[in-house]
Amino acid sequence: MKNLIYALLSGILLALAWPTYGFPLLLFFAFVPLLLAEFNIRNSKLRLIKWRIFGLSYLSFFIWNLVTTYWIYYSTAFGGAFAILVNSLLMATVFLLYHVVAKRTNFTAASAFFISIWIVFEKLHLDWEFSWPWLNLGNAFSEYYQWVQWYEYTGTFGGTLWVLLVNIAIFKAVILYKEFKDKSIIYRGVFKSTLIIALPIAISYLLLYNFKTPEKSLEAVIIQPNIDPYTEKYNTNDTRVGELLLKLASEKVTDSTDILVAPETVFADGTVLPNFDRSEASFFGRQLIYRYPELNFLSGISFYERFSDPEKVSSQSNQIGPMDWYDDYNSAFLMNGSDSTQLYHKSKLVVGVENFPYQDILRPILGDIMIDLGGTVAMKTTQKNRSALDLNTNSSTAPIICYESVYGEYVTGYVDNGAEFLSIITNDAWWGNTQGHKQHLSYARLRAIETRRSVVRSANTGISAFIAPTGKIYKRLGYEKQGSIKARVALNSEKTFYTKYGDYIARVSRFLAFFLFLFAIVKFKRGRGI
Repeated sequence: MKNLIYALLSGILLALAWPTYGFPLLLFFAFVPLLLAEFNIRNSKLRLIKWRIFGLSYLSFFIWNLVTTYWIYYSTAFGGAFAILVNSLLMATVFLLYHVVAKRTNFTAASAFFISIWIVFEKLHLDWEFSWPWLNLGNAFSEYYQWVQWYEYTGTFGGTLWVLLVNIAIFKAVILYKEFKDKSIIYRGVFKSTLIIALPIAISYLLLYNFKTPEKSLEAVIIQPNIDPYTEKYNTNDTRVGELLLKLASEKVTDSTDILVAPETVFADGTVLPNFDRSEASFFGRQLIYRYPELNFLSGISFYERFSDPEKVSSQSNQIGPMDWYDDYNSAFLMNGSDSTQLYHKSKLVVGVENFPYQDILRPILGDIMIDLGGTVAMKTTQKNRSALDLNTNSSTAPIICYESVYGEYVTGYVDNGAEFLSIITNDAWWGNTQGHKQHLSYARLRAIETRRSVVRSANTGISAFIAPTGKIYKRLGYEKQGSIKARVALNSEKTFYTKYGDYIARVSRFLAFFLFLFAIVKFKRGRGI
């Protein structure tokens, strides 16, 4: 019963630490009860030890996943259940691997393995096709951005490492006290843990205090049309959308405005890619440029390209019938006074909605079934590299589309290609007025810090906002509000340490986890005389 309470306590603490309602200080000891439960069971004479540890850890992680990401249910009950149940399963599996190593090695090696294997798990969630990095621990500080200004050097994996180091320090103090009953152990543990927590926060405030906003800037206007995706979006044609955008633009755009940003797939009729110049989106874009000749217009759009040539078929193509396929794109376009339109196709896709994961393996088993996490169910076609779109102001922006903004190292690809500020276009209304759209906005603060780039975020129905390179939101338009907002946006051409080197903490952790696991297995076999 005591171990069950420990597991429940860990799950509750993890959930209560999460943005945007939680207090991340709880994370620094949230794993301790579960680690104590594992320690107690590992050193007991109970039967089915592995199953007990797996069950208790699954309970902890299920509570965490359920409380923090329940909002997926508003999009689809099946998708919500799949995400919560499977992600809890993966987390419990990682914790079980820690138990395997802890049983065969000393405390130091086991602790190092726990930290490194958890980071490897988080990195996996950024890279594989079942990607779901929403609960990566470093994301938890998005509302307390003043604490993590050093993410420009470490990315969010620095936050994960920070959290796990403190948990291990507290866990060690507790088990030593239980063994020796010496209060000085607790005092030393509290002092050590407090120092590990306080020092990075102090460094962060020092960085924040000394940060100088770049002098170069431009004027941007964000449009939030507030079109309901369930009842209006796909029943509203591009002509009506274009008329609404012209109306909203006229509220804030002037001759001194440099860029106007509209949200993801705001033009949703499905424009034939080669025929963009004859589309409603192009027509209304030209109307804006005619009224404001120096304006740059960035917007989301749905494209498709239909073909019958088998040689053009890729793993991302959708088949309609015999010798009949189409490629479907979730894209951004940028127009200005020049003759050419710049395009970018979303490349970090939502599992099930835009991407059939591991289809070579799963399609023979599941057929064409998709795991619907919200939105339009179709395979999307991507592009290989990040594109920075060039403005006529001798500056460039990153056309980040929705889910892509959750990926730190991925976003640095735009900066490597010249982006001086980040534009995020999104549609967050699939999950209703829940934590989903609030967390999505909050995570964008971390991308600003990591790259030291301003963020211009246009949401269809969500929260549109301007975010400073420090992560501070300095202007916003609330949920279910229709309108536009205007602000100056700082431009930066310098690259941060994290932009240059990416997720190096995860790469080191991958090597360390493999080495420690191999060491534990080999040592165990030698101990048994094998």
